[in-house]
Amino acid sequence: MPLARTYFFAVLALITVSPSLAQAQSSYDNLWDQFTLYDGSEGAGLVKNFALSGRLQADAIFADADEGEFDDLLWRRFRFGFKSKLANDWVVQLEGDFDLQESVGDWYSRLTDAYVGWNPGKELDLRFFKHSAGFTLDGATSSKKLLTTERNNLTNNLWFTAEYFSGVSAKGELENGLTYQAGVFSGDPDDEVGFQDGSYFTLTSLGWNFSPMLELKTAKVRFDYVYQDQDPLNNTRNFSTVTNLVSQWENGHWGLWTDLSAGNGWGEQSDIWGLVLMPFYSSSEKLQWVARYTYLDSKNANGLRLGRYEREIVGDKGDQYSEFYLGANYFFYGQKLKWQNGLQYGKMKDTVGDGGRYEGWAFTSGIRIYWY
Repeated sequence: MPLARTYFFAVLALITVSPSLAQAQSSYDNLWDQFTLYDGSEGAGLVKNFALSGRLQADAIFADADEGEFDDLLWRRFRFGFKSKLANDWVVQLEGDFDLQESVGDWYSRLTDAYVGWNPGKELDLRFFKHSAGFTLDGATSSKKLLTTERNNLTNNLWFTAEYFSGVSAKGELENGLTYQAGVFSGDPDDEVGFQDGSYFTLTSLGWNFSPMLELKTAKVRFDYVYQDQDPLNNTRNFSTVTNLVSQWENGHWGLWTDLSAGNGWGEQSDIWGLVLMPFYSSSEKLQWVARYTYLDSKNANGLRLGRYEREIVGDKGDQYSEFYLGANYFFYGQKLKWQNGLQYGKMKDTVGDGGRYEGWAFTSGIRIYWY
């Protein structure tokens, strides 16, 4: 049995045949505490905290479409590194991305987080060098905390899916509920930290947290705007501008997240726009139900790409996409250890008939683990 499958079944066994671990919150707390190697937050030294960071994700995927079939059992993500809090509110993080589908000697793929930051409070989080450039609903949501097994296809088309870019950014939330983010990033495709190749893009976000005013658990609205200097060497999607309006609402057992986005393409990339509606219901602290509707439209032919696993069946592009998703999440230890399942129906229209048509079902079951 391949190494990936061996480890995947080991993870499943850990969860399903260890009832004492699954039932005792303190056991999880004790286990996750081991990732913090040093905690001297009350001391006067330079290093206040040093912890191992990372995530491990595995998928079982079964897809059946008019155009073909695909099934696999694979490692979705593995990232590992450290994060350290220093004196005077400085932070350092270094984390690598590893592909466990490869042989051991070829595991390393790239650096994700490689930054120095200053974070004196929620009003300011300042970062230098390589870090996440998040926009759109799912693009600004860490893969550790997605409500669905995969990011929606609006994000897949409009967001810069490399995610981690070298640059500088600042974000925060003010006392009056105003949230902001402003950053300048290099489009350099370097796997580590790079500013030489490609050009640049800017990311500006402005939002408002209405939760205290409306007395809701979550009530947030955010506007993102991305401007990109056109350069074929950029490790990004070919959009000169991307705008999106995101909202997140939650109270009691119910929630609704939405995204309305558009991008102005350049080169062979058409202008596109899309909409995502994602209601969810938490029937208990452990079990959550999620539905999602995604719609995308391209001004010209071949402006849209399919999702990650749909592309395993049809690699070409189309011009109108719709998706219905129904999923269930079971939280063993909150977002840090969860089991996600999702059934998806997707359809791509291809008006010019050059190979981009897709219509089919897919089921994904995934384990998601992260530490620190």
